[in-house]
Amino acid sequence: MKQRNTTISIRIPVFIILAGFVLMQTACRKGLLDQDPTTEILISQYWKTEADATYALMGAYASIRPCFDRDYYFDGQGEYFRDRSGTNSATNNNLRLGDAYYNGNYNPTGYGGSFDKMFKYLYGGVNRANYVIDNVTNMLQTAGATSVPNLENIIGEARLLRALCYFKLISMWGDVPFLSHTVSSSVDDANVEIGDLARMPISQVKDSIIADLTYAYNKLPAPSTNVAVGRMAKTAALALRGKVYLYWGSWKKNGWPELEGFTQNATEATAAFTAAAADFKNVATNFGLTLYKGGEPGDIDTLGKADKLPNYYYLFTPKANGDPENLLYFTHGGTGTNQGEELMRDFAGRSHEGSQCWVSPRFEIADRYQLLTTGDFAPKLVGLNPTTVADARTRVNSAVNPASYANRDYRCKSTIEWDYEMSLGMVSLASTGMCPFIYKTWGANVTIGGQNYITYNTDGSNSGFVFRKFVRNYAGQGRSDGDYAWPVIRLADVYLMYAEASNEVGGPQPDAIDLVNKVRHRGNLPPLAAAKTSGAGVFFDAIEQERIVELIGEGQRSFDLRRWRVIETRWVGPGNAAGVWRYDTWGAQAQRYFQNTSFREYQQDYIFKIPQSERDRNPNLTQNVPWR
Repeated sequence: MKQRNTTISIRIPVFIILAGFVLMQTACRKGLLDQDPTTEILISQYWKTEADATYALMGAYASIRPCFDRDYYFDGQGEYFRDRSGTNSATNNNLRLGDAYYNGNYNPTGYGGSFDKMFKYLYGGVNRANYVIDNVTNMLQTAGATSVPNLENIIGEARLLRALCYFKLISMWGDVPFLSHTVSSSVDDANVEIGDLARMPISQVKDSIIADLTYAYNKLPAPSTNVAVGRMAKTAALALRGKVYLYWGSWKKNGWPELEGFTQNATEATAAFTAAAADFKNVATNFGLTLYKGGEPGDIDTLGKADKLPNYYYLFTPKANGDPENLLYFTHGGTGTNQGEELMRDFAGRSHEGSQCWVSPRFEIADRYQLLTTGDFAPKLVGLNPTTVADARTRVNSAVNPASYANRDYRCKSTIEWDYEMSLGMVSLASTGMCPFIYKTWGANVTIGGQNYITYNTDGSNSGFVFRKFVRNYAGQGRSDGDYAWPVIRLADVYLMYAEASNEVGGPQPDAIDLVNKVRHRGNLPPLAAAKTSGAGVFFDAIEQERIVELIGEGQRSFDLRRWRVIETRWVGPGNAAGVWRYDTWGAQAQRYFQNTSFREYQQDYIFKIPQSERDRNPNLTQNVPWR
């Protein structure tokens, strides 16, 4: 997450390794707070210095990070991103990375009943944050005047982390149990303490989240470049608070009928959108922040080459670590730290350090990338089989004709690879040279421009595309040893959320249109045409379009679809016998979704199932309506 404390000068991954021992027996719980403990230290020997408090805070970061840094899996619940497993997990430094996502279903439907682990791990994160808040609050009672600001800063960060956990909990499950203090270190006492907790109404949990974020905003420092990477600033608290207000406005406007007792209210919705817009505008205008590389598009190579890639591509590599665009994020340690991210393993294929291509773009995403010339959509690509259609590689708008991808939004080349696009192959931490992607020719010898290559080796894609986004273009790190700082909220997202919130209140506003155009400019697109800003409806469509191409693979789409209540309109309604096919670049049917899907399953897609194991332990935990 974003750093902002001038007394700290070490990167968070280093702290995490040192901080594991302070997490103590607070992690040793049954059920809801069940987390594996690390080496313990008596509390009487701890909480003496600011360094103690800082190390404990880093432990909270380490505990909570695995609940957020693989949120790209959630994009598989949308239309443009395929997750073929979502269960891949690794063990690093006693933290089971990926466990919060393990056994989750990331298909476009039927997913709401498979997130018991996420529920449990988020509460583990809440308890770790409470542990820091409670103990540092006690330290304040005897702290010297010079220590108070730093200790309050630490409490602010911990409260922001707690708010982040609760926000995901209510976004998925609605009403949830609420813990505002550290649960007893005695397992038996802890079971008594949490064993009969009822679910708190979502409005009260939301108010507590807002209170945490308001405290964090008041206590955290403003953004600065003269501090260590990995700590949070006022802008992180503001951006997250704005997002909570935005979601609340969406729920109050669009309703949440699957959440028992929740009511729509237009007045509350408008108030929430107004508050969201104010927070987002504050972030966007009052802290001197800019998009990565000033929002400039940067250089782009010709079709089929990748020596020069646009700035948007590099935003998702370690080159952007610590950049002001990343407002709220989690750092990773990289090679030799046992704190690496696994983006390469999930996004790349076997030609790239033996990666497994667990996620890939769907064919349909390519049509969302607009033309540089018109700023609007190109004619739809047509899937053609090059083994049976003689001119498939040269026909206009053919999906297997590389020329069909010319003159598109720079984010297209930065995000996906189509036939004959290059990326850097890697084996055993060394480069194997450029590697062309050609669908269905895994690891084949080919000659392109008089030069011999071995094609990209992966059968993980069924669309005809693979990701370039998040895939490193340099050797020297294994597939699970990345040091990229995973973004939870970026400035571009804030720009788009501000446009959405202000549009809900008063229609298209000049400053909101300008911010959307700044996001478009990084793709080298012209500003929005007047027709697309002439009313609230068409401007919302333009905002949604930018959210799709700007945020793909960042875990936002599924949450957007549900808060807008548009699953049925983006796919089909209940009982549709045909369903919706997803295709590949050869024109073949890849997968079908929502075929004869029942109304009840749609309800279950809008709200998640309270884990039955927790309900078995706690008779006061009611179940969400569609799961009864």
